Amino acid sequence: MLYPKPLFFLILENTVLYNFDEIIDRRHTGSLKWHYSDDTIALWVADMDFRAAQPILNTIERVGHHGVLGYTKPTAALYQAIINWHGSRYGLALDKQHILFSHGVIPSLALMLRVFTEAGEAILVNDPIYTPFMTKVRDNGRRLILSPLTEAEGRYHLDLVDIEAKIVEHEVKLYLLCNPHNPGGRVWTADELEALLVICKKHDVAIVSDEIHQDLTLSGHEFIPFLQLAKGYEHKVVSITSMTKTFNVAGIKGAMIFAKDEALIKQINQQQRLRDEHDLNLFAYEVMASAYEKGGEWLEQVLAYIEANIDLVCDFLEKHLPNITVMRPDASYLIWLDCSAYGQDDQTLYNQFRDAKVELSGGIQYGNEGHLKMRLNVACPQVILIEGLNRIHTALSDMSQPL
Repeated sequence: MLYPKPLFFLILENTVLYNFDEIIDRRHTGSLKWHYSDDTIALWVADMDFRAAQPILNTIERVGHHGVLGYTKPTAALYQAIINWHGSRYGLALDKQHILFSHGVIPSLALMLRVFTEAGEAILVNDPIYTPFMTKVRDNGRRLILSPLTEAEGRYHLDLVDIEAKIVEHEVKLYLLCNPHNPGGRVWTADELEALLVICKKHDVAIVSDEIHQDLTLSGHEFIPFLQLAKGYEHKVVSITSMTKTFNVAGIKGAMIFAKDEALIKQINQQQRLRDEHDLNLFAYEVMASAYEKGGEWLEQVLAYIEANIDLVCDFLEKHLPNITVMRPDASYLIWLDCSAYGQDDQTLYNQFRDAKVELSGGIQYGNEGHLKMRLNVACPQVILIEGLNRIHTALSDMSQPL
């Protein structure tokens, strides 16, 4: 054991106590993340192993105790909670009519393909990128165009020259932006976003910004909603976000689509109604309102815990596996690891981790730029993370010496 078990970790703020060291057994519950029949450590799919905020759990209990689980609709209080959250935290001015609801961010991305493009038209995404950005484009009969991110000083950067060249060459109609970026964890700066906006306006390219990790922005970084920069181009810009990643309620499906142009809002709404994609279930509406009204304290505390876990990972790898290059995230609990020093192919690398009974996400699923990379989820009790790190050490120590 390279690291001892951590001390009991508690945070006390305003008399509310959250214990993120609590180990909650998720095996044999239908959990996607913890589906194993053995003692494999799950550090892959992007949900947290922490109990949800107590106000959210109280809300679910209250709704259940009411006893009538009928048809429902968003309330005025829900709209106001969304407006207040995004206005106070990010300066994004929203009105009720700017907010549409969706079953999830990925269904929303698929919807935007129908809003902004026709079959056969080109859509640009970066590489690496969250896998559904690529699969949904292909599955919906659009042409997928990739622009690789560049890496400098341990961070990803947009290659604006390549982006514009690809837009011109392929007559791109839509750019799918991931901000904060998954899997690299970058929070794009105002300068980067404004430069991208200039290019897209010049060539009449629509922009859909997936901002689901916005609330997981870490200290020292600032998240800027794309809509906040899009004045005069609102008819071509949509933002998509959700409470699910922020508050660890991914099993309760629900997302929001933000748009500010009246004609565009009407078009989105029409596309949703064609497929009955505009209504959420009772629990999604209630949890969303509760999270945005009362979840801020839990979020502040969990982010502090996540940052401590990120520090732990960086320290461990620097000391024990220095040939792994760590891309420290600006946002989220996902860390992008470059394992190329170990000189194996992608499947061999993944299998080596699995043989050591620790599962990370194989980087190659996020595009060619993910070759020999792995995505590590640190949103778990520290004792689990430490055991996972020790198994990673075992996995790579068993391989041939680094190149």
